[in-house]
Amino acid sequence: MSSTSLPQSEFFKNLEFNRFGWIAIILTVVGCLGGLTVGMGAIENTLALVLVVIPTMITLSLLLAVSPMKWILNAALVSISIDLILLIYYILS
Repeated sequence: MSSTSLPQSEFFKNLEFNRFGWIAIILTVVGCLGGLTVGMGAIENTLALVLVVIPTMITLSLLLAVSPMKWILNAALVSISIDLILLIYYILS
């Protein structure tokens, strides 16, 4: 291991190795969950729409740019978390 490379956990090594499979899963989950959240009520509120669209577009842009999987995974987790919180809110109200 060179002095310039940072140590990575086994999880992220496997994530990079299976990159294209994970990209397909992340693309499907983030895209569908974002669309479902907008359809369930985020379209009626500008703030909620912005909260859904910006993290979703950041995640999709990182996928398109072939960024490191650690960045993509972090963006996807933020996007999915926001979508689930808003989706639960719209379902319960």
